[in-house]
Amino acid sequence: MPDLGDYRIEVLSAYAVSIVLLLGLVWLSWRRYAKVRAALEKVEKNG
Repeated sequence: MPDLGDYRIEVLSAYAVSIVLLLGLVWLSWRRYAKVRAALEKVEKNG
């Protein structure tokens, strides 16, 4: 790991926040995908 000096806490917390936000977006996207897929299957089944 590179030496971040006096800004170690700020840099690492920025990385942590970014990772959490990206994981949240992936989770929300996956959830929406599952809902849309289920709705599409229902429409295709019922006509």
